[in-house]
Amino acid sequence: MNLAQAFETSANAQPQKIALFWGDEEFTYADLQRRVGAAATAIRGRGVQPGDRVGLWLKNRPEFIVALLGIMHAGAVVVPINNFLKPDEVAFIIDDAGIELLVTEEELATHALALAVTHQQLRWLKAEELSADAPASAISAVTASELAVIIYTSGTTGTPKGAMLSHANLLHNVESCRTVLETVQADRMVVLLPLFHSYMLTVGVLLPLLVGGSILLVKSLHPPHRALEEICRRQATILPAIPQFYRALANMKLPHQLPLRLCISGAAPLPLQVLRDFETNQKIPIIEGYGLSEASPVVTKNPIRGVRKPGSIGLPIPSVEVSVQDEAGRMLSPGEVGEICVRGGNVMMGYWRRPADTAATMRDGWLLTGDLGYRDADGYYFITDRKKDMLLVNGINVYPREIEEVLHQFPGVREAAVVGIADPRKGELPIAFAAPVEGQTIDEQAALQFLRSKLADFKVPRRLTVLPHLPRNATGKILKTSLRDLAKTPPPASEV
Repeated sequence: MNLAQAFETSANAQPQKIALFWGDEEFTYADLQRRVGAAATAIRGRGVQPGDRVGLWLKNRPEFIVALLGIMHAGAVVVPINNFLKPDEVAFIIDDAGIELLVTEEELATHALALAVTHQQLRWLKAEELSADAPASAISAVTASELAVIIYTSGTTGTPKGAMLSHANLLHNVESCRTVLETVQADRMVVLLPLFHSYMLTVGVLLPLLVGGSILLVKSLHPPHRALEEICRRQATILPAIPQFYRALANMKLPHQLPLRLCISGAAPLPLQVLRDFETNQKIPIIEGYGLSEASPVVTKNPIRGVRKPGSIGLPIPSVEVSVQDEAGRMLSPGEVGEICVRGGNVMMGYWRRPADTAATMRDGWLLTGDLGYRDADGYYFITDRKKDMLLVNGINVYPREIEEVLHQFPGVREAAVVGIADPRKGELPIAFAAPVEGQTIDEQAALQFLRSKLADFKVPRRLTVLPHLPRNATGKILKTSLRDLAKTPPPASEV
């Protein structure tokens, strides 16, 4: 069974149940099923064949879910695209994935026009053109082992890599999450994080729809109390969010007790004080977990029943193996720090058209996550550091190397480095340093504006500091520890 067939089975079982809440609108499973079938017809009508890649470049809205399932219904491969990206960044994904059709919307029209100039052969389908009245075509008979989704993740090389997830990978992760979260038909999943994120794809959309539950798609997080009103009005039961959201809610006085039975925190470590304040004041348990796009994405969770260890990413979810290994692949004992490795049916097929990167990430059937950590005597896992030079800004991966590569394109930059500093609201913020070519100067404001034109806003450094030269060790490597210390000093006038 592929994912489109799995959704069809779920929809046929309870056609009149509400599958999706969106503001005052309600979509039954029958409504959603009809729209998905019509979307598949529209996608096929644009010349898309099974196996073709279709870009999904939408903000959070019902059409995202309709198009996601419609692409699968047509047997094509979904390529979700971060809607915060700028045209140059989207162009890279379009070219790398060989995208045949881009599903987008009017709100992204300015960026779309820029792409239309450089990609004249690209076919387009606007969300506003998806009609529920079009006839549905038959579900493609692609097998579970075939490619379903390509999720692009930023890489330390400065260019994103496409993690290939099969229908079987995602179905495996949905089933594991169903078990560990005890998800049932009565559950209503809150979706307020971006739908392009792998976690929302699996836990926010596929999980509730395949178990016969409901999705509460929140229109806006601003102001936060509106989202909370929606949660109460629709009697939602499960809330996946990032630590910053729970920090905001921890000490908030609410007019009503939230109906949630469970909160899930991921994407970044949850501060112990935030967890304690939230659970004390809101009387709702938060469970921390861990995952990555290459694992479809969920790997571990603290248990709902039993011991929840603050600061731990928890235990492996059902049917997924986790180990801690050294550089040679030796299994380490409890308490020893090494690389967190994952094995199971949720692990990706590999990186799209990158066999060397795939080989470097897979070892003897194990996915090497790039995260360092250890296992305690009870089998709970803890992350201690990131092997990859990665920042987490609002729960989204940001790789300094990507920013550095763009900064090096600015006239007069001889060397550049980006580090992260802790931020109570966003988790981390990128801070840039640059040294000029001898005899030249760097206009800090102009350089930041250049970065803003090339990078998504969340990747743009909070500030840029120009130094005569960047600190290096005896072997010539830039000393980012020294730069982190400099980054903690009060910001100069160049901060934007």
